[in-house]
Amino acid sequence: MTIDLPLEKMTLAEKLEMMELLWADISKRPADLPTPDWHKDVLEERRRLVAAGKLKFLDWDTAISELRKELRGDSDT
Repeated sequence: MTIDLPLEKMTLAEKLEMMELLWADISKRPADLPTPDWHKDVLEERRRLVAAGKLKFLDWDTAISELRKELRGDSDT
């Protein structure tokens, strides 16, 4: 199937909305999404680092706050 979208005429907001609609549909069936082997390798390495005390997880609000500080240049990390 070929779909011809007027991409050159679409605004950025329209393109992002289209991407969101596509992702919402695709993500309804997670079993259909293949996971590359390298994803598993990265997760295994992170689990190993957490178990060794070399990596920690942050809650979402803390992570966003730290990223904002870093982007502003006032991070002490």
